[in-house]
Amino acid sequence: MLSFRASVFCGSIMRRGFAVIHSFLLCAALTASASTPAAPDPGAAEQQFAQTMAREHGLDAAAVLETLHRATYRQSVIDTMTRPAEAKPWKDYRTIFVTPRRIADGAQFYRDHRALLERTAGQYGLPPEMIAAIIGVESNYGRTPMRYRVLDALVTLAFYYPPRQDYFRSELAQLLLLHSAAFPYAPEDLMGSYAGAMGWPQFMPSSVAKYARDGDGDGKIDLWNSLPDICASIANYFEAFGWQTGAPVALRADVAATARAIDPKGLDPVYPLQQLAEWGYTTNQKLDPATPATLIRLEGDDGPQVWITFRNFWVISRYNKSPLYALAVYQLSEAIAAAARTP
Repeated sequence: MLSFRASVFCGSIMRRGFAVIHSFLLCAALTASASTPAAPDPGAAEQQFAQTMAREHGLDAAAVLETLHRATYRQSVIDTMTRPAEAKPWKDYRTIFVTPRRIADGAQFYRDHRALLERTAGQYGLPPEMIAAIIGVESNYGRTPMRYRVLDALVTLAFYYPPRQDYFRSELAQLLLLHSAAFPYAPEDLMGSYAGAMGWPQFMPSSVAKYARDGDGDGKIDLWNSLPDICASIANYFEAFGWQTGAPVALRADVAATARAIDPKGLDPVYPLQQLAEWGYTTNQKLDPATPATLIRLEGDDGPQVWITFRNFWVISRYNKSPLYALAVYQLSEAIAAAARTP
């Protein structure tokens, strides 16, 4: 809506006898500026990015700029980035992903694709339900719409989101380097999430480059339509980060009243279980006392919770560094496995 000041100004111009067309154009410009702020123009930053791509990767700077200019600024990307689900407490976050519907759909997905899931999981050494859980959390078994062009999302975040611009510029650079015989897609044709993650596995461009695999043997990687490629890529990701077959993931801790207060700074398993037990954190499962572990504290429906987490939990968190995400994936995988065994 035109502001009061802009309305008065436009009326004054008309009363002074300026040409009607001049007044109309000026009022229209004021109206547009008052109602729809233009996206900021990164200008020099795009030029510098293009020159870096030319210098470090041998791309044509003019062609890089042309690709960047085909992107559309998306304010909704910035808005979503500033309110991530991981900011919620565990009791609210869990209800997003570990739901009766998602468990039932995951069990059905497992039954429908049992042979593929179990063959792929066996090849890479992880539970098949873990592959299903990742697909369930990341894309709701392929149902989540891919609403954003990856190019739009990454350009928006690379040049208009200063808190993480270095990370997203590196991902944008990787996107422009992905095109190959195995990944024959133009950057502007790829669809994904508001953060620029692609396909059912929601791989960022750097993850596509390092971990995506051709699971069906057709010579290319399709993370949108080829379930063998999707499953193989997820499984390879877990294997690459050191998933330990048959090892624990996370266990609810029994906390002694006299437990020592400790505040781990990450998810790396740096404390032997025996040390945690001596400090007052135990579990009812019999495990090697030397097993490395750490602690996380969450706010659950029943109040504060303490979990003992292991190397495999850290591996899940490489997908998303939030402990909420890793625990949701693990609990969903366990629920899928139990439901899939039910006739």
